[in-house]
Amino acid sequence: MIAVLGLAVGVLLGIFLKPDVPLGLEQYLPIAVVAALDAVFGGLRAYLDGIFDDKVFVVSFLSNVVIAAGIVYVGDKLGVGGQLSTGVIVVLGIRIFSNVAAIRRHLFHA
Repeated sequence: MIAVLGLAVGVLLGIFLKPDVPLGLEQYLPIAVVAALDAVFGGLRAYLDGIFDDKVFVVSFLSNVVIAAGIVYVGDKLGVGGQLSTGVIVVLGIRIFSNVAAIRRHLFHA
C-alpha cells in the first residue's frame, strides 16, 4: 500500500512541479522510466501472488533504474549507447509484458 501511495505522490509531484531534466541526462530518462515501470509491474505481480515485500520493491525499483542507466552510460562511453539502449528496452519490455500477462492471468483466473 505504501508503494502505491508513494507512486501516486511521485506522479502528482511530477505533474504539478514539472521538473526540468538536465540536458546531459535526457537520454537516460526513457531508460529510467521503463526500468521503473518494470519494478512497478513486478511489485504488483508480487502483491497479487501474496509475496510482496516493500523493502524488496524499493531496492528493485532503485537498482533497476541505476543499473539500466549505468548500462546505457557505459554504452555511450564505448560508442554503442544506442544499441545498448535498445537492448535494455527490449529486455525490460519483455519483463513488463511477462508481468502484465501474469497479472492478467491472476485477475481473470485463466
